[in-house]
Amino acid sequence: MPPARTHHEPSHDPSHGATHDPSHALSAPLAPTPSQTVGPFYGYALPFPGGDRIAPPGHPGTVTVHGHVRDGAGAPVPDALLEFWQAGPDGSLSGAPGSLRRDPVTGAVIGRSGLDFTGFGRVPTDADGRYAVHTLPATAPAGRPEAAPYLAVCVFARGLLHHLFTRVYFPEHETANAADPLLARLPADRASTLLARPDGPGRYRFDVQLQQTEDGAHEETVFLAFR
Repeated sequence: MPPARTHHEPSHDPSHGATHDPSHALSAPLAPTPSQTVGPFYGYALPFPGGDRIAPPGHPGTVTVHGHVRDGAGAPVPDALLEFWQAGPDGSLSGAPGSLRRDPVTGAVIGRSGLDFTGFGRVPTDADGRYAVHTLPATAPAGRPEAAPYLAVCVFARGLLHHLFTRVYFPEHETANAADPLLARLPADRASTLLARPDGPGRYRFDVQLQQTEDGAHEETVFLAFR
């Protein structure tokens, strides 16, 4: 015998079938999306082809920013993921598609076009905790004349329930760095953790230290509250 069907009374919710005003939803306060650790299996979905190429390949002004991600014991973090964001050469934020480009036939992610500056890159660290991105020289965002040129960096890693925000500043902008509101609020020894070091023509080194080492030889990178 087939099971008896359960009868459901029509809903008497006054909102049932009503048209909702989208402007009301937009005006309601929104809670931040909850954080979650990224690893250790992010490699299946988050890296994308050309994620380390923020500048179009072959661009004559390309610079390389590279370094290590290390923990409080000074050991390399082999499964970290770094995202880089920056303004374009004119200070504007690019709207060019980057990691979301997909093959129209297969649906596979094919990454950036190779022609446009997207201002965004995503790179994993290797087994030795190393990373590298190739981009255009940093500029200050438009409308913020008080800010020195910088790259915004977001750090994800196994065990980090909340991703970390930091910045990369460049030593050749000495005057702008001295006037930058963020750097000016930091003691010199702490501000130095946000400065990349020249490492050959067109190359800079920027290491991310997740925690100060016990011997004090490596100070924790300055991380920022996102508001």
